Amino acid sequence: MSALDDLAFFHQLARAGSLTATARELGLSLSAVSKRLKLLEARLGVTLATRTTRRLTLTAEGERYVAQGGRILDELNALEGALVARKGVSGRLRINATFGFGRRHVAPLFSRFCALHPGLEGWLELTNFPLNLSDHGFDVGIRVGEPPDSRLVATRLLANRRVLCASPAYVARQPPLASPSDLQRHACLVVRENDSDFPVWRFVQNRAPHREEAVKVRGFLASNDAEVTTRLALDGHGIMLRSWWDVHDYLAQGELIELLPAWQGVRADFYAVFEQREHVPERVRAWIAFLQSEMIGRVPALP
Repeated sequence: MSALDDLAFFHQLARAGSLTATARELGLSLSAVSKRLKLLEARLGVTLATRTTRRLTLTAEGERYVAQGGRILDELNALEGALVARKGVSGRLRINATFGFGRRHVAPLFSRFCALHPGLEGWLELTNFPLNLSDHGFDVGIRVGEPPDSRLVATRLLANRRVLCASPAYVARQPPLASPSDLQRHACLVVRENDSDFPVWRFVQNRAPHREEAVKVRGFLASNDAEVTTRLALDGHGIMLRSWWDVHDYLAQGELIELLPAWQGVRADFYAVFEQREHVPERVRAWIAFLQSEMIGRVPALP
């Protein structure tokens, strides 16, 4: 193995966080991964990590090897990318998105993008929550809201906001809402993503003075899955606060009715994010440009 091969191997090992995860990603046995790490440490004459099969902890030497070695790998990738740019987009592209939006919109575009660039080694991983890009080795993440991390570059893909809505059947048998505080007297359907007993829904008045209001809501029905919550709302069980991209069809068809039009749920725009670096690979730039152009028209503009 060359020094660069060893460097790439250890970089992947540090990113995966364990011998077991690395073995799974590389398609090798656990013993083969462990042996290769021992050979690398023997060649360098230092201990790079303390490890068990489940956890890997880098030593000071291991941290230095990853940090400086990562820059070397980035420069090599940038060089190779520049050399093959005329041959089209190629190389490894790892993307992270959440399940709902990922299935509905990212996956179809990912399929088309890979068909356009057969030299690409693509990987789309969908998760309940966005994952840290560097910790999990992703090139691009699709997220709601601009990231607070200044090390990430964000490109907006889709304007989106939360919409308060319910079925016509529920609206017909319940008293009307005059303000967000009235929600405390209604059955609210929540996506329970943590242990909070009282989820907080936030609203902004859509005319001056544009006041903001937060309401703690509760109801007898909840789920950890957004599609289940939408089904409950369609069946008339209560009021939900869901993203425009997810409910616009139901609103257009009259299966759901928007409530409190004088108040709007907070903005929840979608962004593609990637780590700031001196040389951004062509495949990353091409993927984000493709997302921007192809996302247009997939979801109607916000009313």
